[in-house]
Amino acid sequence: MSDIILGIESSCDDTSAAVIRDGWLLSNVIASQDVHKAYGGVVPELASRAHELNIVPVVSEALSRAGVKAQELSAIAFTRGPGLLGSLLVGTSFAKALGLALDVPAVMVNHLQGHLLADFVRQEGKEPCEPSFPYLCLLVSGGNSQIVRVDSPLEYTILGQTIDDAVGEAFDKCSKMMGLGYPGGPVIDRLAKQGDPLRFKFAKPHIPGLDYSFSGIKTSLLYFVRDEMAKDPEFMEKNKEDICASFQKTLIDILMDKLIKAAKQTGIRDITIGGGVSANSGLRERLVAEGHKRGWRTFLPEFKFTTDNAAMIAIAGYYRYLAGERAPLDVAPVSRLSDF
Repeated sequence: MSDIILGIESSCDDTSAAVIRDGWLLSNVIASQDVHKAYGGVVPELASRAHELNIVPVVSEALSRAGVKAQELSAIAFTRGPGLLGSLLVGTSFAKALGLALDVPAVMVNHLQGHLLADFVRQEGKEPCEPSFPYLCLLVSGGNSQIVRVDSPLEYTILGQTIDDAVGEAFDKCSKMMGLGYPGGPVIDRLAKQGDPLRFKFAKPHIPGLDYSFSGIKTSLLYFVRDEMAKDPEFMEKNKEDICASFQKTLIDILMDKLIKAAKQTGIRDITIGGGVSANSGLRERLVAEGHKRGWRTFLPEFKFTTDNAAMIAIAGYYRYLAGERAPLDVAPVSRLSDF
């Protein structure tokens, strides 16, 4: 008998539902919220209200596209955290209520685990391409920057992580500083393709071990732009492509230096990336290049699996369901999770 899992993701501003059967993706529906662009970032109260409006039609559409009736579900996987508490509350409450109504178990998933396992989502017509355990994942997003050793679908060890800002936060804040809009990552990536990454130099932190820091590079960019615009008020407009290219290269250098160090220390050669920043073209190209140079097997998630999506929650929930994990009815969402 097949195991059919409905995944629900509502950690930030995207409402998503997906259906998988025995690890194979049947549907993945995402409803995004454009309202936040006007504010230069996600407004938590607006996000939770939009989730309330979107979750029923999104789940209904996911089941319809999958050709699955709700009564056929084996379990419902949902994101417990980390994320925005109000947004998580909508997904958590809906998953528990639906599971209770259908008399099927709910399975709670750490949002970050979903990103770690995105490569294991199998799709019809595509050859499965999965890393072998153990592998290293560079997990980079607006809220997290970590190097994680993945020993099995249920076993993870954080080898290094940011001690201040996440790399995605650095992209967004610096984009806002330069007046380029939100979200900053895609804008900077697009402009960087037209610029010279060697034109300008920005400060790199010297953090011991495998931890990251991205607060210093933001300060470096702020002072650099301030000083140059004092000399020429048009400096930003004249040089924004080169600034973006140089800034992005510095961030990628910081990320890759620690990842290379982690690979050397562990001897692991299967390397993946995950999270929203894994969509960055410069980072993807650099990872592939380093892989060729160092004999790594590198795995890049499809772009649709880099942003928040329920397919990754469904696959993570699938493995937890098979392991016998079940969420109690009194489980509550949490905005922060200390570990996996």
